[in-house]
Amino acid sequence: MSLSRRRLLQLSGGLALCATTYGRAETVTDDWSGDVAILRQAWETMHPGVYRYSTPEEITARLNSLARAWTAPGSFRDRFLALTRVTASLKCGHTYPSPYNSSDATVARIYPDRSLVPFLFRWIDGRMVVIRDDSRAGLFPRGTVITAIDGVMTRDLLVRLTPLARADGSNLAKRISLMEARGEDRYETFDIHLPLVLPLKDQAVFTLAGGHVVRAPLLTLADRRAGFSASVEVAKDSNPWTLSKGADGVHRLTMPGWALYDSNFDWRAWLGGVMDDLTGDGARGLIVDLRGNEGGIDCGNVVISRLIDRDLALSRDQRWTRYRTAPEGLRPYLKTWDRRFLDWGEAAVASQERPGFYRLTHYDDDSGGNVIRPEGRRFEGRVAVLCDASNSSATFGFGQTCKDNGLATLVGQTTGGNRRGINGGAFFFLQLPASRLEVDLPLIASFPATPQPDAAIAPDIAVATTARDIATGRDPQMLAATQYLIGS
Repeated sequence: MSLSRRRLLQLSGGLALCATTYGRAETVTDDWSGDVAILRQAWETMHPGVYRYSTPEEITARLNSLARAWTAPGSFRDRFLALTRVTASLKCGHTYPSPYNSSDATVARIYPDRSLVPFLFRWIDGRMVVIRDDSRAGLFPRGTVITAIDGVMTRDLLVRLTPLARADGSNLAKRISLMEARGEDRYETFDIHLPLVLPLKDQAVFTLAGGHVVRAPLLTLADRRAGFSASVEVAKDSNPWTLSKGADGVHRLTMPGWALYDSNFDWRAWLGGVMDDLTGDGARGLIVDLRGNEGGIDCGNVVISRLIDRDLALSRDQRWTRYRTAPEGLRPYLKTWDRRFLDWGEAAVASQERPGFYRLTHYDDDSGGNVIRPEGRRFEGRVAVLCDASNSSATFGFGQTCKDNGLATLVGQTTGGNRRGINGGAFFFLQLPASRLEVDLPLIASFPATPQPDAAIAPDIAVATTARDIATGRDPQMLAATQYLIGS
């Protein structure tokens, strides 16, 4: 099971009310270097991917620099920026200071004032293309192209922002995707990080394509949250997915998220019924829309079970952890949903194959745990999966399995994740006591059995989105998938 950290600890709706408690000019004089010592010990003893892309010497130098920055007086945002640079340098898509697993007071410090751009947008060719106008004055119609903010070119802003984004390996597409604001998350990565590289407050000047300049008021977190999409606001036990049956015979299954850990929605039964009905309904094809879906539970296995006629062995990437028992000195700072992660016991077995690691035999060798078996009614029609750079955990694995086994055609854009393996599967939420910041700590690393490129999964049919597509409401990926399934 691959887990999506951001849904595990959702914060209450009331936190935005205290978003002005801390001002931009707040100067922090407390010595937070003790937090760096805690982070250092956690990474050196428990993080399974800390040295996947960095040497021990590089990690030491970065943490030493952070300790110096967290000793000298400075603003909260400066210190938060310093931490973000270090966590992002691991090139791990599951390691970052997360607002989802932080206290209300900490989130209030991350969003201290009115500093969010008054629109949602996507990055296209280094420019911001508006997908929703939140200015309340019609200043940014859908499809508007923004080329500068307060005189700083958007291309330059993107260059400053992407090194702060969590992503696996050299996956630039994932970093760019995270630095969009699409209204899909309670806390947009872009909203957190833009004020760190471009100080904004109350209002800003936006330069549009063609040179027109618009001065507009900025938003608070409460303003942003007022426009949540249905996928963000869905009730805990409600079905977050939708199914439409087109007159063209194509069934379209939209799945914006798979993070259903604490939901009572019987997703297995519902999804199995959807897949079984495809044959009975005489569907010509199925489109599974995973755009914007980072992952969660391995829901895709139910889909795959209706596409196969024999047992399918999943990737034999081995899973490893750096510890058998969590260090006693760290335990007061480790929070999680499953205290069994504190002690793997006999499930973690030392191996000469990978010195310094323990093989998690419980995960890899559990009977039938690495095989998908045929279930229900097999669908023999064509299947297309709409993918994008968000797909970086369970959805990355689903896309990889579909492509490797010819089960579906991937349509859209390169995924997130990385073929060299990712870190995840289980997590501690490392609570740093002095700063009161939290850093997600993945506990399991997967490593491929054979050397793989530092790359994600390319779609079978690559389809980009243009500013004109956004302006006109055209969905080029859905159109391309439909054409593939039913022919031109």
